[in-house]
Amino acid sequence: METFSLKDCSSVASSPISSPNISTLLKIKVLSWSKETGLPASVHVRVCNKSFNLHKSLLCAKSGYFKEREDQLSEIEIPQEFPGGAETFEKIMLFIYGCPTLIHPFNIAGLRCAAQFLEMTEQHLTGNLCERFDLYLNQVVLQNWDDTLVVLKKCQDLVPWSEDLLIVSRCIESLAFTACMEILDPERRREKPVIMLEGMVNQPWEYTNIERIINQDTWIKDLTDLPFEFFKKIIGSLRRQGMKERYVSPLVALYASKSVIPEGQTNTDILQRALDLLLTRDKAYRFVPVGFYFACLAHNLKHDTVLKLQDQIVSLLHTAQPKNFIYPKARNRQVAFSQELLTMESLFSVYVSTESERHLTSSSSNVRVGKLWDIFLSRLPYDQEMKTTRFIELIETVPMSFRESHDQLYLAVNAFLQVHTNISQEEKGSICSYLNCQKLSQEASLELVKNEKMPLRLVVQALFIQQLNTHQAFKDCSDSFRFTNSADFSGSVVPSSRPLTSQQSPCTDDETGPRNRPLCFLMQKDATLDEFESTSFRIHNLEEQLVSLKKSLHSHDNLKKPNCLGKRSASRNKNTFGQVTTACIGSVSFTSQRKYANRLLQILRRVNLFGSRKTNRSKAGESER
Repeated sequence: METFSLKDCSSVASSPISSPNISTLLKIKVLSWSKETGLPASVHVRVCNKSFNLHKSLLCAKSGYFKEREDQLSEIEIPQEFPGGAETFEKIMLFIYGCPTLIHPFNIAGLRCAAQFLEMTEQHLTGNLCERFDLYLNQVVLQNWDDTLVVLKKCQDLVPWSEDLLIVSRCIESLAFTACMEILDPERRREKPVIMLEGMVNQPWEYTNIERIINQDTWIKDLTDLPFEFFKKIIGSLRRQGMKERYVSPLVALYASKSVIPEGQTNTDILQRALDLLLTRDKAYRFVPVGFYFACLAHNLKHDTVLKLQDQIVSLLHTAQPKNFIYPKARNRQVAFSQELLTMESLFSVYVSTESERHLTSSSSNVRVGKLWDIFLSRLPYDQEMKTTRFIELIETVPMSFRESHDQLYLAVNAFLQVHTNISQEEKGSICSYLNCQKLSQEASLELVKNEKMPLRLVVQALFIQQLNTHQAFKDCSDSFRFTNSADFSGSVVPSSRPLTSQQSPCTDDETGPRNRPLCFLMQKDATLDEFESTSFRIHNLEEQLVSLKKSLHSHDNLKKPNCLGKRSASRNKNTFGQVTTACIGSVSFTSQRKYANRLLQILRRVNLFGSRKTNRSKAGESER
């Protein structure tokens, strides 16, 4: 038998070989054999609704299947499960009649299974078809990546014969070995390292990004295109051959992503089975970005799988990106109790409880998680149905110790207040009480001061903090100037309240410098905490004075104009600025609030001026002594 190998065959989509008309060739060979031997074609064989007239002696000499049925009638019916169907049977018959035909990766699997079905082994003839086909598989197909892929895909329609004959397993082991060599690269043929998922940590888990990673390496693209049963066997072989989990787990994640990310194409069954491959491995989560788990969590999976996904997310929550979060969509039901919000709330709550058990409250991971939660709250599509108490519950999901900055929390509070314009001043005060002006950046403080939705008490606190920061900045600059120029005055150092070194200059950019010190630290150092408490007390007194003033004006109007009911009803709530007043300072209009705030700032400046004069007088007294 003459064979032809296709070592250079690279296409895996369809056969590049144009075969002649097999049926015509077979008929010609049967007629030629009858003329040469003078024997008629005495056996009528039927395969898949197709009939063949063949010679019994030739069939029995090479096939154990026909040898066992030699004494039967002249008609033989081949079962429907014959591998490869009538087309493959025709090719096998051409081999039996001595006609050389082309062997290539697209037909070798079917020929090998058909030869085994017909029992064309060495027991009946030396150098029979089974041995020849195995030789071609081992020496040609399995030595080439593309040929092996072709044969493996063809085996999908030949199960269980292809599995029983170990064709599938041989292809799997060959592909796994080649993939390991791609990772190890002993000959240093790769121009760049294997692309894994470390670069996806800071990127959203989107289909375009995943597709780009998959297409960068041919072997990854080929393996992720395999049917799941074969892919599962590949993963098992990779792990048996020693491939590190940092390469195996991302491969599984990429395979699962192809069934998750494209909208409208989700295959939940494939996703579920792929996750089983991933979640059963210890510490495999460390090599897969948390965005992948969030993407999977958005689909209907088994309860046990969902719990495992949540465990993985909690362990990696500090590495998450806001774009990976699950946000409620515009639906008829309330946002406050939507499934997406409840899921996110549960994830962060579990993280907080886990960290509380470890007694870790100020780690960088916790600070990162606190910021992520505030960002999530600031991006929620709030509606009128969400109650103030529910929003407060969401704020308290993460403890305040996790929040080094309140900028994102301010954005969340502002987003809620923009939707809930009719809530009472008491409710507004309860929400805004969670904001700490000392933890707001300068930009956030300025925005807060300009925001008409914020209560006056909070605005005044923000203004006072800004004044303290400005005062401290002037003081630090003064200290720095004195420090840098002290050597120019008679070669001596000007004494100061605290010794400074070159590494401790107040205006240095070091992280331990005053610029980056907490405000409470600066306030304690400069004894301004008492001023803050005093100002808070003054604000409280001012509120009481405003209420008393409003009552006095109201009584005065009643005595002065008893008969002008219409005018009294239109002006009884007017203050000296022409704005409506109420019993609560937080309900005063924005223009009046700013004027009151200016008056309070004047008081604060007088307090500071008084303190400075008192200090000067004390210094003067000491000098006189």
